[in-house]
Amino acid sequence: MKETIQQEFLSEILVEILGALDRKNLEAVSEKLKRLHEADIALILESLPADDRSVVFDLVPAEMHGAILAEVSDGVRPSLVEELEPDELRQAVESMDMDDLADLVGELPDEVAKDLLDTMDAQDRARLEEALSYEEETAGGLMEPVTVTLRPHLSVATVLRYARRRGLPDRTDKLFVVDEQGILKGSLRLSYLVSSPEDATVEKIMSTKPRTILVSTPQDEVARLFERYDLISAAVVDTNGKLLGRITIDDVVDIIRDEGEQHMMNMAGLSEDEDLFGPVTKTSRDRSLWLIFNLVAAFFASWVIGLFEARIEKLVALAVLLPVVASLAGNVGNQALTVVIRGLATGQISSGNRGDLFRKELMVGLTNGLMFAVLVGGVVFMWFNNWLLGFVIALAVALNLLTAAGLGSTIPLILKRFGVDPPLAGSVLLTATMDMLGYFVFLGLASIILF
Repeated sequence: MKETIQQEFLSEILVEILGALDRKNLEAVSEKLKRLHEADIALILESLPADDRSVVFDLVPAEMHGAILAEVSDGVRPSLVEELEPDELRQAVESMDMDDLADLVGELPDEVAKDLLDTMDAQDRARLEEALSYEEETAGGLMEPVTVTLRPHLSVATVLRYARRRGLPDRTDKLFVVDEQGILKGSLRLSYLVSSPEDATVEKIMSTKPRTILVSTPQDEVARLFERYDLISAAVVDTNGKLLGRITIDDVVDIIRDEGEQHMMNMAGLSEDEDLFGPVTKTSRDRSLWLIFNLVAAFFASWVIGLFEARIEKLVALAVLLPVVASLAGNVGNQALTVVIRGLATGQISSGNRGDLFRKELMVGLTNGLMFAVLVGGVVFMWFNNWLLGFVIALAVALNLLTAAGLGSTIPLILKRFGVDPPLAGSVLLTATMDMLGYFVFLGLASIILF
């Protein structure tokens, strides 16, 4: 029986495996891997340096390769594919679900992909080609074929006899009912099936209003539907109501996890597919784009400060207080930015309520701006014994916090309208903008009032 590893113990297993590798005790590593679940092995492989990863993957039993390739991240999978010989790859993909295979086939060598298609029977080849015809991040790209369907006239006894003899697909909680043209007519929960009289027909006990998902639905909307209606599986249909496949909860959990990781990585300008131990040159190249953007933004902020160089030389306190203004405005802007990005992700923001949200965030910015203006102004007055300087920074804080709230609540909406991922560019753009505006407002007010 394979072990199921809790997160807090996974690091201990990783230490054990690394220790065994250092001692060249490959037999101990192999025995440990045989007892682990494929998902845990995938996470361990992602946590290993490239050389150790190659050694450990070679020790994994061949029958586990397919499940591991389905579990590992997109950043790691290509390196594991390269480790396998063509025959090993063919064996690995034979056990994969059709939706996982569709994700993997594009990363296979052309020769292996062609041989794989040639060795598949006509029905499986048609299913794979159909899966590949849909956009990857849509319901069509997520779904798997429905291999067992029911007709309304069948009796419960007939369905149960078939299920006992042929079995049902994994993760089946309901069966779908279709007519002769494949149009979805209903769904039948297994719990209803086993508890109904054997002479009852499917039509009598099925649900005639099953939850369906259109094949073109984006995957983030699929995840929201599963969460909202507590679904375990759902039928995927075309615009005519024809049953095309099904999506199960395990796929949706992967979507939620991947999108959470994506948003977290994108907030730092990183790709969600980044390999923890990827090549230094590739990692440096991938990260350099946002570093260049930040560098350009920093130069612009420095240029704004340079415009007031003479004023700063006369009153050094201005330079001392610059970080206070930038820090407060940046935090307020990021708070508003995060709220709006979350609202976009959950589908709570629409054209009908954007104005209300913008006004609310402005009022929050104004309220906090006035409160912190009084606080900061009082501290600066006591620190430098200069009431005019305290007034200037108080006014600058109030204006900048109001501006930051406004920008934080509108930048994600603007980016989304132009097809740019808000978590990827929003934080960087907001920080760059607020640094320049914050410095300009504070130093500009100081120039007008103090000199």
